[in-house]
Amino acid sequence: MRSGSLPQRVYVTKRFAFEMAHALTGHAGACAGLHGHSYVLDITLVGVPRNEPGHPKDGMVMDFADLKRIVQHGVLDRYDHALVLNEVERGKTVLHDALFARTIFAHWQPTCENLLLEMVDRIRMEVPEGVRLKAARLQETATSWAEWEEGL
Repeated sequence: MRSGSLPQRVYVTKRFAFEMAHALTGHAGACAGLHGHSYVLDITLVGVPRNEPGHPKDGMVMDFADLKRIVQHGVLDRYDHALVLNEVERGKTVLHDALFARTIFAHWQPTCENLLLEMVDRIRMEVPEGVRLKAARLQETATSWAEWEEGL
């Protein structure tokens, strides 16, 4: 910490990109069919920067590499290049076919909003003590996204 200053909270954000396909069961529009998106996930943490002069992570709320590991494990390893379908579609899918090897069946409609909430839950479980997940944004297309903020 800078000398003479009081501890202050700082927000840090890291962006992740991945590809995923989904379909919205019963949707009246084009989203009812299988289709994919290039998703962008922004994760914002809040905390007080470490005050340990001489420590390699002095001045950090959280090392971006550590956040990357959390999101890689909780989100990207699961969803990148996966197909997400509502559980009701299970009987219509040829699961033994390699084409559907990375299919995830959710107990909820795989909308951008629900996907974001699932990702928030996965990330929150891994964030270390002293740091909080403050906000998340999942961008599905160039003009469409969902946002989550702590406390809303």
